[in-house]
Amino acid sequence: MFYYVLKYVLLGPLLRLAFRPRIEGLENIPEEGAAIVAGNHLSFSDHFLMPAILRRRITFLAKAEYFTGPGIKGRLVAAFFRSAGQIPVDRTGRKAAQAAIDEGLGVLRKDELLGIYPEGTRSHDGKLYKGRVGVAAMAVRAQVKVIPCAMVGTFELQPPGRVIPRVGRVTIRFGEPLDFTRFAGMEKEKAVLRAVTDEIMYAILKLSGQEYVDRYATDVRAELEAARKAA
Repeated sequence: MFYYVLKYVLLGPLLRLAFRPRIEGLENIPEEGAAIVAGNHLSFSDHFLMPAILRRRITFLAKAEYFTGPGIKGRLVAAFFRSAGQIPVDRTGRKAAQAAIDEGLGVLRKDELLGIYPEGTRSHDGKLYKGRVGVAAMAVRAQVKVIPCAMVGTFELQPPGRVIPRVGRVTIRFGEPLDFTRFAGMEKEKAVLRAVTDEIMYAILKLSGQEYVDRYATDVRAELEAARKAA
């Protein structure tokens, strides 16, 4: 219930006013049934801006850190994410990755929309990074279509570290659904998962126009942080 209060009364109108989103390809989102919306991730606002413009409810897999912050602020953030229908995901270790896939499959089994950022984290520099294969594992196993999505302009309005976004206009593009039914039963084949993930990331790249980096964003960020500490 609170999800719709946020969408239509509290948060949605504010987001539309601040970002004045231009929507392209909304007809590619199915009116019913399970599907995955896979997008780039440039800003904290992405979590809320896309749900605000979709006609259907969408559930995102969100990093567990949003639910475990200390103090009053941490509890407020956790309550907000839970109220918005987000699912916490522990991103550490192989078992955690499988748990995230299981959570996502649970959403799809209910014929709902699942939102996921294949990069696994926000881009620290506005570039598009290599995707994790979890999105492919869910798409192949659940036999659902993947709708690529590109957020354009949110990085400039609210880059990492900026709490209050600037006022400006963004574009949200949805591409044509990608069908991976040809890989039915092959969700444990590493080569298949990599190929499916790369196809999804390429579709996002075409929509966003970002520079692509064929490395995981978390690895690049870790190297930059290590270099900063060593300087």
